[in-house]
Amino acid sequence: MTPPAAVRTTPEIWRFEAIGTRWEVGTAQALTADDRAAVAEAVDAFDRAWSRFRDDSAVTTLARGGGAVAAPADTDLLLSRLAEIADATGGAVSPLVGGVLARRGYDAGMSLTDRGAEPAPLWRETLSWTPDMLRLSEPATIDVGALGKGRLVDIVHDLLAERTSGPLVVDASGDLRVSGAELRIALEHPFDTTRAIGVVTASSGAVCASATNRRRWGDGLHHVLDARTGIPVRTVAATWAFAPEAMTADAVATALFFDGGPEIAHRWGAEWVRMTTDGRVDWSPGNPAELFRRTATVAS
Repeated sequence: MTPPAAVRTTPEIWRFEAIGTRWEVGTAQALTADDRAAVAEAVDAFDRAWSRFRDDSAVTTLARGGGAVAAPADTDLLLSRLAEIADATGGAVSPLVGGVLARRGYDAGMSLTDRGAEPAPLWRETLSWTPDMLRLSEPATIDVGALGKGRLVDIVHDLLAERTSGPLVVDASGDLRVSGAELRIALEHPFDTTRAIGVVTASSGAVCASATNRRRWGDGLHHVLDARTGIPVRTVAATWAFAPEAMTADAVATALFFDGGPEIAHRWGAEWVRMTTDGRVDWSPGNPAELFRRTATVAS
């Protein structure tokens, strides 16, 4: 997905780096120093809770020794949604996939050194939470990457919507939420980033994308792994999801790499497009995108 050009339809653009990716925030008026500080504080609070790439996060503390920590904000929201995805995909998506990713080279130091595949721990036997506590019965690495960036996009969007008026776009490199600004967004071809397989026009809600040509390293290694085996997905190349909120769209974009993804998208009221590694494209009945090649199939 290539939305940044569309973001420039808003008069003011603020660009910054956070959680390892590039952000663009488009607003009708220039953000104040207090606005930007509020965004930075919200991003840091989320990162300090859920990042497996920083030493001082709650996730890293649990990965070192298990046990319990005070439940960060959004614990039940994020983990309950992840539990639904895990169930829908037969365990292919897991909240404990972090250690599997690290073992394949996508670790805190970004070593990109593959130490072989292994399945994620059985998360229902290891992970538990209450409104007050987040607990692991043994050391393991929680990873909310299946929907975490989308949730942070929603947090930033909602924070700025309260502080500003007029059109607003929050784009975190593939996860985007818009209100009041009509954007025409290209669905980037996963085999040729100079091309698109279609476009979608959005004036409200979220568009999130995921593709195996991003965050790729080594011999066929990328960030979308089957938690049951530790092996990268080989059959789906890219997904796009459309929903009112970015967390839902992000979660669906992840789930669509596996069996059960279309079913949970339907349950959550999200629409979608998916491209397989053999070049076929399928989509949900209510898909809002205009696809350039109609050799695809509509999902039932």
